Amino acid sequence: MTDNLRKTPLHAWHRNAGANMADFGGFDMPLWYDTGVKTEHLAVLISAGMFDTSHMDCIRVRGKDSPALLDFCFTRHISDLSSGRCAYGAFLDAQGHCIDDAIVYRFSDVSFMVCVNAGMGASITRHLVLHSNEKSVEIKDLSEQLAKLDVQGKNALKIVSGVIRDKETVFNTMPYFSFKGDLEPEASNGVSLVDGTPVIVSRTGYTGEFGFEIFIVPDKVEKLWCNLLDAGSPYGLIPCGLGARDSLRAGACLPLSHQDIGHFPFINHPWEFALPFKAGTRRFTKTFLGSQSLMDLEQQSFTYAFVGDSLRKVTAGDAARVLTEQGKDIGMVLTCATDMGIFWHEDTIISVNTPNLPPDVTIKGLACGFVMVNQPLDMGTRLSLVEGKRKIGVRLVSDIRPDRTARLAIKHFK
Repeated sequence: MTDNLRKTPLHAWHRNAGANMADFGGFDMPLWYDTGVKTEHLAVLISAGMFDTSHMDCIRVRGKDSPALLDFCFTRHISDLSSGRCAYGAFLDAQGHCIDDAIVYRFSDVSFMVCVNAGMGASITRHLVLHSNEKSVEIKDLSEQLAKLDVQGKNALKIVSGVIRDKETVFNTMPYFSFKGDLEPEASNGVSLVDGTPVIVSRTGYTGEFGFEIFIVPDKVEKLWCNLLDAGSPYGLIPCGLGARDSLRAGACLPLSHQDIGHFPFINHPWEFALPFKAGTRRFTKTFLGSQSLMDLEQQSFTYAFVGDSLRKVTAGDAARVLTEQGKDIGMVLTCATDMGIFWHEDTIISVNTPNLPPDVTIKGLACGFVMVNQPLDMGTRLSLVEGKRKIGVRLVSDIRPDRTARLAIKHFK
């Protein structure tokens, strides 16, 4: 089975480190190391953790018509995006269903990079080519030509600074969802590792916590991985698998493509910031592929975030049903994970990073995730998630893990 799976350039390192491996998106990927998911999850919240994310795909889009093409195919405004900034959004089909979510990076007026999920590079490349028509644009699938790793957590700046040349200039200012560098030396603006290897350093991630994603050529990523582990040793940096990545992203109220978003309308969910709504209205500020279908919806579904009363979980999927307090079946569970860094205190969710925690409070962790239901519901609504004989109580929330660090100014971490 493993022989048929794709491998990242760090695959041998994971195997040698004793990682528990499994198929994810057609790749043999680490789920956790001997440290375990709980320890890896908390490491990111308390100090820092590092993830191999080289399974993700990238696409280069260049040419004078690139902004127009991306504006039509992507849900976010790209023509207004400044160089050195990036934006999260989604590629939809004509029915308004999500093909994949992505981050688009703008290098210049005519040069962009699109980072999509594992195995989606070819699909999104074909999608962009299909809608490029006679536009002056070059679209190239960079799958397996780039590697990527993520360092996430409040000590990420101190750790990553240890491997970056001219770190004072690179990290002088770097707002959330901005990036610096390029993998082409002549365009990198001097952003490189200490050995001169060009990199892209992006202030983004999939954990809700402060950190960076680093793009690099594949044959250099293992050396970078090991150097970061050395630089991070004083801060307790540990490698983390996809188990912790999943629980962290759920607690950060972030969707998993093809699970929380997918072949159903991309609307009425916690991620409507990825849609170009005009402030205070349900109208879009631009026309994009699928926009009319979203506006014309008659039969609607609604996705909400939830937090449980305890650690107890159910398995995500259609087999886990969502019941009202009256016992009416109104939907299914999309994600159910455990955020080990949160707990209820006096009817409020707190986290390990909540300031001035009472000394007698123990953070035990809570189940959390997303449900899709067939009717609109109010925040705070109590529901039951039922899978066979297992039944857990949850309530709907507008957000999950409080006091996340991702959006804090970089000066906060120096």
